[in-house]
Amino acid sequence: MRYLHTMVRVKDLAASLDFYCNKLGLAEVRRMESDAGRFTLVYLAATSDRQNAEVLDAPLLELTYNWDTEDYGGGRNFGHLAFEVDDIYAVCRDLMARDVTINRPPRDGCMAFLRSPDQISIELLQKGSALPPQEPWASMANVGVW
Repeated sequence: MRYLHTMVRVKDLAASLDFYCNKLGLAEVRRMESDAGRFTLVYLAATSDRQNAEVLDAPLLELTYNWDTEDYGGGRNFGHLAFEVDDIYAVCRDLMARDVTINRPPRDGCMAFLRSPDQISIELLQKGSALPPQEPWASMANVGVW
């Protein structure tokens, strides 16, 4: 397992970039915009984690800006911790055997969510390409929130 990023939701992307980049000294290393999903993701790295404009294997800070305004009550501005795993099905199977609820099963062979005992959302991402969909995951429903 490799720790990938921590995600926080931001209400004002320009103000957040000014704070994280101009004041804290982080640098933007990647950006993704989704017209269909109506959001922008901006990934930031600490200065010591960058070399020749390439990000090393260091965790990133993901700023998620949803284009439609929303107030994030109850800690919803903090999104999740993300980990890359070698076999998402095996990891989820092992977690379930240890009585961990998989809130968002890896139906797509790529992504799953669960929660810590303190209700922190944890995203598991398949390393490399998505695995072919398989049961019981493909037809498993979501449980609760993540």
